[in-house]
Amino acid sequence: MSHVPTVSVKELQVSGRDAGPYGITAGPDGALWFTMVHHGLIGRITTDGELTTHRLDPASCGPTVITSGPDGALWFTEYRSHRIGRITTEGEIGSFPLPTPDAGPFGIASGADGALWFTETDAGRIGRVTTGGAVTEFPLPVAGAFPSAIAAGPDDGLWFTMNQANAIGRIGMDGDITVHPLPTAGAAPVGITAGADGALWFVEIGAGQIGRIEPGGRIDEFPLPDRGARPHAIVAGPDGDCWFTEWGANRVGRITPDGRIDEHELPTPSSEPHGIAAGPDGALWVALETGALARISTSAPR
Repeated sequence: MSHVPTVSVKELQVSGRDAGPYGITAGPDGALWFTMVHHGLIGRITTDGELTTHRLDPASCGPTVITSGPDGALWFTEYRSHRIGRITTEGEIGSFPLPTPDAGPFGIASGADGALWFTETDAGRIGRVTTGGAVTEFPLPVAGAFPSAIAAGPDDGLWFTMNQANAIGRIGMDGDITVHPLPTAGAAPVGITAGADGALWFVEIGAGQIGRIEPGGRIDEFPLPDRGARPHAIVAGPDGDCWFTEWGANRVGRITPDGRIDEHELPTPSSEPHGIAAGPDGALWVALETGALARISTSAPR
């Protein structure tokens, strides 16, 4: 019996090619919310294709990663305006400037403490913002680490990739930081997610590998068939496996808890798949930087 599911992909155009759909998440309202990094827009699309867009100010703010917050709103990073943004499901928008100039916020995730935690790529810090807008920052112990994506772990810590330090970091609710170096030099990890198996799974864009780290620190790495695929983002899927984007190869991949990998071509060539999210409809949704979202439905393996 094959472990490979039957995969069906449908693309929905949501913007022009220059808007740059980038991050995507499932909202508390049963819709998908996504960023358009080059046009300063937040998009919302229902699972039956109804599209709404919300303009940010300034349009050059660079909305990047978006996540559902503990307060029923959507929270996102403004990479170029150095702010954390918030949008309600009704479309009301607010933002919170960061204390550190030129912080470059990128990844964001809800923590077990009811706050949002985010990375500051350019400042080399992890930030925390309450739903009321109070910001705290924690410097990393490694200079030039370029912290990127962040995810809540099963141990109540926040786990994040250190793209230029070639490591995975963990920050506790008390701000204590632990660094786990990766075995592969030049791995350049980016996306990270909590898997169904109690570990954190991440992608190594520089090495063409998928990584897995247990809360105790054990690391395993799984090479992709195409080491030049440039894996970018990863999410736990409804099937118990993790799904990831291959930005440089125009594919979406899937990895099982025991490390088996299969890959699936996207219909439009050079669509630049970035963010990926599990939708409320049981499908995977992918933001394609060239102006579309891809909906990926799967059936059980034959």
